[in-house]
Amino acid sequence: MSHSFSRRALAATPFLPLIRASPPPRPNILWITAEDMGPHLGACGDPYAATPNLDRLAARGTIYMNAWSNAPVCAPARTAIISGMDPCALGAHHMRSHVPMPAGIQMFPAYLREAGYYCTNNVKEDYNLVKPDGTWDESSNKAHYRNRAKGQPFFAVFNHTITHESQIRRRPHTLVHDPARVRLPAYHPDTPEVRHDWAQYYDNITTMDGQAGKLLADLESGGLLDDTIVFFFGDHGSGMPRSKRWPYNSGLNVCVVASIPGKFRHLAASGYRAGSKSGRLIEFLDLAPTVLSLAGIEPLKHFHGEAFLGPFARPPKRYLHGFRGRMDERLDSVRSVRDDRYVYVRNYMPHKIYGQYLAYMWETPTTQVWERLYREGRLNSAQRKFWEPKPPEELFDLRSDPDEVNNLAGSPAHRRILERMRAEHRRYELSVRDAGMLAESEMHARSRGASPYDMARDPQRFDGARILDAAQLASSLDPQAAPRLGKMLDDADSGVRYWAAMGLLMRGEKAVAAHAPGLKKALADSSAAVRIAAAEALGRFGGAEGLNAAMEALVPLCHPVESGAYAAVEALNAVEAIGAAAKPWIGKVLAMPDEDPNAPQRARSEYIRRMRALLQKRLG
Repeated sequence: MSHSFSRRALAATPFLPLIRASPPPRPNILWITAEDMGPHLGACGDPYAATPNLDRLAARGTIYMNAWSNAPVCAPARTAIISGMDPCALGAHHMRSHVPMPAGIQMFPAYLREAGYYCTNNVKEDYNLVKPDGTWDESSNKAHYRNRAKGQPFFAVFNHTITHESQIRRRPHTLVHDPARVRLPAYHPDTPEVRHDWAQYYDNITTMDGQAGKLLADLESGGLLDDTIVFFFGDHGSGMPRSKRWPYNSGLNVCVVASIPGKFRHLAASGYRAGSKSGRLIEFLDLAPTVLSLAGIEPLKHFHGEAFLGPFARPPKRYLHGFRGRMDERLDSVRSVRDDRYVYVRNYMPHKIYGQYLAYMWETPTTQVWERLYREGRLNSAQRKFWEPKPPEELFDLRSDPDEVNNLAGSPAHRRILERMRAEHRRYELSVRDAGMLAESEMHARSRGASPYDMARDPQRFDGARILDAAQLASSLDPQAAPRLGKMLDDADSGVRYWAAMGLLMRGEKAVAAHAPGLKKALADSSAAVRIAAAEALGRFGGAEGLNAAMEALVPLCHPVESGAYAAVEALNAVEAIGAAAKPWIGKVLAMPDEDPNAPQRARSEYIRRMRALLQKRLG
């Protein structure tokens, strides 16, 4: 019987009532989030943690033990969450950057609102993207699901700041957790300062657990517990140094708790059991499509993430991806990949030490004592690593080495695993079209009039494969590659020229001397990023003649009004790397303005001022 015949038959039968199927109920969705908190719940198996409220939540749900935040610091991690897209593809991967959304794309709460959800955020946003109008019904410290219309489903976020890095070092503080019982990671020295910081971090987690417990009690007292899917997660790893800001498992691993009440159990993953631990690989990119899926909305094609719950859930992933870009005022470029056992790290600036001086991180007592002990020669090999240059590649076995201190990249027994992880990294880079393979100043210059995401999809403006090839050759540190890099200084693509200059800089005095004419020519390049890279190479390794030429080109680029905030930060970093030899020019640099009035507020002045303060301290 056809559908049309069936409708005619019903219409001709007056004694049959007209039956309309009501739409299935839609769940409320509550996110409870905490800042700078790794998988440190009692329910995750951490015996040092005291988290009774979140442990009870976990007993009603599933804990995803292998979850990654994509970025090991708040703003880019939150960018991944709110967009469902890789921040490197968006050009929004640098700390506290601010780039336009891609054309025609919204932040994911807007799609929930279109479907009738009431969406609130209390209170942190910190996105590296320009927020479109209509993203939230309310985003403030007063935002609450109670303000919705009667019967309206809600999506609500409540964020907790007590676990943030800044609260680890807040003194005075009377410890509740016994510092003698702290499990110190292999990379941290065993000192009273380090033990105190870790113990205070766990004290703060317990305080946050009480705050989360109040939210859960409010949900229950309001009669909403059976109608609400509840998530809990931290926004990246702990705020301790070498967790926060580093795209190792230590900086990216969080535990995601998802509690699904009985009436919505059909939205759970296959085999869902309350109180279970899941080894499924998930990442922050997956949160937006998962929430849409739970709300009955098919995830959108532009998402890089995939739903892991709801009717549109995808099969489990084999790999997760992480990254590190500029961290506040300091430059770096790192990408990482993990599977269910191994973590692969690709360092694109291996000449820079892991522990570059960064003003905000140095406020933590652990950072200070750790650096002092290194200078005094009192650290073991695992603890020294943070203060020394990086290898181009790293590979860690999380089963035998959960602290990621034993690099297996050179192990013959792990060669095939290295090659597999390396190939996955390259595949992913090309698939998302990583705009972050350009220097930040170059990326913004090329994106003028469009978003970096849209720029990177224009083959006339971005040849991702050639730029990635150049970046990988440059950062390989292979001394035999220097002649090829020298030729690449004349390439038509400024992104390739940038990595050519960087590659010669990374190889030091011999390579710079052999290609000094090409580097001097690059001091007049049309790209500020190329000029800066060439100037740092000549300033550090080009002798007196190279130094003079480098500083004449570099000093004007430190002017934030004339060269822009992004180039100014890059140039100031180059001056700092040149070091004491740059001292005769420091007066000119420090006499310049300290902000770019044309830059977005997030990029305008803070990091320029921090770099100038560092130059004043070291060279002024």
